[in-house]
Amino acid sequence: MGRHFVGADRPEDARRGYARVLTYAACGVVLLSGCASMPDSGDLRGVDSTPRQDTQVRVFAMPPQEDAQPSDIVSGFLEALTSDDPLYSTARQYLTERASKTWRPGQSVTVLADGPGMVADSNRDGRDATDDLAFHLAGTKVATVDAQDSYAPAGGAYDAPVHLARDAKTKQWRIDGLPQGVVMGKSDFQRIYMSVDKYFFASNTVAGAAEQTSAVADPVYVRRRVDPVTELVRSVLSGPTRWLDPVVRTGFPTGTGLQKGVTALTPDDQNKLTVPLNANAARVGATKCAEMAAQLLFSLQGLTPAVDQVELRSGSQRLCSLDEEHADDVALRGSRRHPDYLYFLDSKNRLVRLPSGSTGTRPDPVPGALGEGGRPLRSVAVARDEHSAAAVTTDGRELYVTSLVSGGSLGDPVLVSHGATDDDRLTAPSWDARGDLWVADRDTADPRLLLLEQGAGEPVVVKAPRLDGRIQDVKVAADGVRIALVVTKGDKKSLLIGRIERTGETGEKPTVSVLELHSATPDFEDVTTMSWAGDSRLVVVGREQGGVQTTRYVQVDGSTPEGSAPAALSGVKEITAAEDDRLPLVAYSEDGIVRLQAGAQWQKVVSDGTTPVYPG
Repeated sequence: MGRHFVGADRPEDARRGYARVLTYAACGVVLLSGCASMPDSGDLRGVDSTPRQDTQVRVFAMPPQEDAQPSDIVSGFLEALTSDDPLYSTARQYLTERASKTWRPGQSVTVLADGPGMVADSNRDGRDATDDLAFHLAGTKVATVDAQDSYAPAGGAYDAPVHLARDAKTKQWRIDGLPQGVVMGKSDFQRIYMSVDKYFFASNTVAGAAEQTSAVADPVYVRRRVDPVTELVRSVLSGPTRWLDPVVRTGFPTGTGLQKGVTALTPDDQNKLTVPLNANAARVGATKCAEMAAQLLFSLQGLTPAVDQVELRSGSQRLCSLDEEHADDVALRGSRRHPDYLYFLDSKNRLVRLPSGSTGTRPDPVPGALGEGGRPLRSVAVARDEHSAAAVTTDGRELYVTSLVSGGSLGDPVLVSHGATDDDRLTAPSWDARGDLWVADRDTADPRLLLLEQGAGEPVVVKAPRLDGRIQDVKVAADGVRIALVVTKGDKKSLLIGRIERTGETGEKPTVSVLELHSATPDFEDVTTMSWAGDSRLVVVGREQGGVQTTRYVQVDGSTPEGSAPAALSGVKEITAAEDDRLPLVAYSEDGIVRLQAGAQWQKVVSDGTTPVYPG
């Protein structure tokens, strides 16, 4: 894995005798890590890492050998951290009894670019006769996962001490001082962990006129082959992650957990999961129970195979049952929204549309003023109910909101920017789940992020106390509690994710803030365009440092989701995606409006269109 060792054994020497055994669950074949066949004779030989490409492989650690050298103990322990041992019982065999009792592997995961290198303190080679030795683990940090299973990009050097002692009776070396949590290389992390969304409910939004609650995805990382079903259920019961907690609520009563003695949950052959809960859940009503079941069902559908039905029990009492067909009656997920149309501007500055998911290339003008081409436009946003739309004029000065009905007039602008140039005026607008309209005014004399309730009235100036830079693009998530901003600072354009908080009494002007902004594209130095593309995923067009323009998916936590990136496309200026990933990506490029169906290549829709958008 390219690790750099100073004053200690090279990795391949240090790890001899500490092989990881790989078990193929499907066929029961046992192999040695990194070997093509089982040797006839000789010792087990260690390797640096598990092959990344074989996701069905299960990895089991080997315990320490008799009279192992200190460097072997450290490297064997590091290997054991990358196994699929649920409780790290083998890794604990490399520790003294006291160190094992105080070590908390679940406290954090530190992900390094190339895995931890082992550096012996002073000039010792790890093989002298003393009873006391120290090493340092070193590397370059890529990310961390905290005790709530929440991922965050990280950078800088990693340096952590590891101390060993030789037992006075057994004369065996063991680790008696080590950092909390676990540490591993990026390739091992990608093999061992997977990102899944657990779900909660937006605490201060409703989704449209039906006043249906919005479900909010909270991405976490769980171990792929260490009972992810049970781990994910426990994670949902423990509540939202710290970042999301201020804007969501859970349906589970305080203190709800699994029933005592329940250690593993397994769906039956009908993909139904029964979840026994403790007495804290015993008195919930039907509505609350449906919310609880929906949270688990939404969350578990991200696993493979997906759970199709959840039944909740407490003691001998059956509380409720919820299946996939009825879960959306409880709360609405963005990924379940299926827009009726794709919209874009044609060569006559008219807002036109095509049925979503169609292969057609002959769009129709929308009903109303925006379909008549009376004012030249440069950007549009269609409300999520597709009954109205907002549009910004080509000079960026005026924002109009009008109904998409025949005979509707454009009316007066709802907002006017006084920026000196086109680039110092209004961004493209964006609608949230409440039917409110967001836009940024880039006037250098008075830059503001603005919210127009129901697309009308006096705009609310949104507070963004930690915003460092100038907003270039605004996209609000379907859940209404997260916002994506493209922000320019110097020569860099970054994609930032913020949490939307609203305070104030009903009927009063709210105080709206965007808080705890963090980067979703730490590797990009330039972001051209972006769009939400799922409950916790965005599609981004940009450029890494020194690279060419690329299109890829990113998670809101800054991690990269599994799966392939979209097919390459040059000269992309704008891109849009529906939260429903069954619908094609659509882009405005040097070839005009093009779309990308799953598993296909980009195909031209029209050569003279611009500004494609799905509702939102």
